Amino acid sequence: MNKMPSRGIATPARRSLALLGFFLAVAAVAGCKSGDATRGSATAPVVSASPKAPAQMPDEDTAPPGKTGGFDGKLAFADVAKQVDFGPHPSGSQAIAQVQDYILSELSSAGCTADVDPFTAQTPAGPIAMKNILVKIPGERPGIIMLATHYDTKRLDDFVGADDGGSSTAVMLELARLLCAQQGRYQVWIAFFDGEEAVNREWKDPDNRYGSRQMAAKLALSGDLTKIRAFLLADIVGSRELRIKRDSNSDKALTDLVWATAKNLGYSGVFVNDTTAIEDDHQSFSIRNVRTVDVIDLEIPYWHTPQDTLDKVSSKSLTIVGHVFAESIKQLQTK
Repeated sequence: MNKMPSRGIATPARRSLALLGFFLAVAAVAGCKSGDATRGSATAPVVSASPKAPAQMPDEDTAPPGKTGGFDGKLAFADVAKQVDFGPHPSGSQAIAQVQDYILSELSSAGCTADVDPFTAQTPAGPIAMKNILVKIPGERPGIIMLATHYDTKRLDDFVGADDGGSSTAVMLELARLLCAQQGRYQVWIAFFDGEEAVNREWKDPDNRYGSRQMAAKLALSGDLTKIRAFLLADIVGSRELRIKRDSNSDKALTDLVWATAKNLGYSGVFVNDTTAIEDDHQSFSIRNVRTVDVIDLEIPYWHTPQDTLDKVSSKSLTIVGHVFAESIKQLQTK
């Protein structure tokens, strides 16, 4: 997307299999946000898979799940590697269908129940078929804590989106593995949005946020939108030099909760108190009076370039964000 400044717990056996799959994926992977808004064309054909990113092992100092609330950054890194292995996957492409199948397969393996909402978006390139995926984890009382990411990549040559889309999708998959086996006071829903990226090079409404707008409208019609107590979005969270600023377009109280949680966990060097203003999927919900927070590091030099490859992503950063989300959810379950 073009974001711009202002503008269930897995079993040991399953984790072993997932780690094996990770190493096989890494071996195979050899080898918004509106940056330059003047280049590119909305109707340029979607390119085929780019050269694969250099293989990158998880950081050796990644904290084990026992110290991060059960979140396994190495498994999340394996999810990033798998998405990169599919190549560029903009909305409507053959590759994004493979990503969708992968997400649904991983959710099923984790014991998650997932709803799929296929829809057709009207874009500058014509109608494009898209799919939202929504996991619903039951709770004891009415009320929903909603987590979200987007999984599509920008329509750019050789753009695999390891960080932009891949990292946050991986965090949400691992959170699903952790949370689907649990039941808290409130329901936890995890949304995987299609069509977050603008079809044109420039981020300009309504050419962006297709999936989140679709889901927010659908939940408004069903009456579920008013049940959402908090909406936590992750997007671009895998950088090796991760530095996440507070978003002034997010709800202040919810942002305070997430940043206080990060500080208590020792991550104040990552979740910093500088502020910026981000346009992102959370706004599809905030304009409908849902409390939202966007966790994103947009200040990366490889944003929307072919250099957004697997070697840019750190399993340590994925672990930090996943740990903060998991503990924030615990805090929200008590309120």
